[in-house]
Amino acid sequence: MTLMRSLSMLLPLVSKRVLALLLLAALMLPAQARAAEPSIAVAANFTAPAKQLAVAFQRQTGDALALSFGSSGQLVAQITQGAPYEVFLSADAARPQKLEMMGLGVPGTCFTYAIGKLVLWSAEPGLIDPEGKVLSNGKFTHIAIANPTSAPYGAAAQETLKALGVYDAVAPKIVTGENITQTYQFVASFNAELGFVALSQVIQTKKGSEWLVPQTMYTPIKQDAVLLKAGENDSVAKAFLAYLKTPAALAVIRGYGYATAP
Repeated sequence: MTLMRSLSMLLPLVSKRVLALLLLAALMLPAQARAAEPSIAVAANFTAPAKQLAVAFQRQTGDALALSFGSSGQLVAQITQGAPYEVFLSADAARPQKLEMMGLGVPGTCFTYAIGKLVLWSAEPGLIDPEGKVLSNGKFTHIAIANPTSAPYGAAAQETLKALGVYDAVAPKIVTGENITQTYQFVASFNAELGFVALSQVIQTKKGSEWLVPQTMYTPIKQDAVLLKAGENDSVAKAFLAYLKTPAALAVIRGYGYATAP
């Protein structure tokens, strides 16, 4: 009887201890899961489609992704300084190839996941005409473009202005965004009446007015992906890159106004 009584007194204590351990494990699990998520560096122009693709990928595979956004130049600087990204989705082809040459990208993993399109956009309806002649008449105070040095869409905007022969005239009116997201925000907040942004940023809003820049006016914006050395042995990172080539993913990419490589 004494033994039975002792056991009956210990059981509540054991149960409480087990429950406490289970609760602690449950609280720790999300942090561990987050730590296991592949870290994907994404060019700012691809923000919306990348978020949609990440959700679809997780729904299909059960694997979550940690997305980080910025200009391609900023992201490359972070990668070269040791940022533990496992995949890089650039807004150009040159930077992923450069990372491969530097030994920071896995050889043979570069491919074009999207081909970007440039658009002159204003949040004000009717400001921009269908042929972009507003750039010639100069009836605006500020025009926003992304930093041409670090953002390929900024370089494309600069090329377009020069191709139209209006760069020198509008140069004093240029407001420069760190990346294409900030450039879009300048225009959306009316801090600049108009600006060059990615078609993907405005194709689904249908707000304001826009001119789709002919692709003959700027170097094609081939956006390449690359598996980084940090993700060389990560099966989820590799699976995500493979997923970007599937018909379902390509349909999402095209839905945001991008062209895709054959």
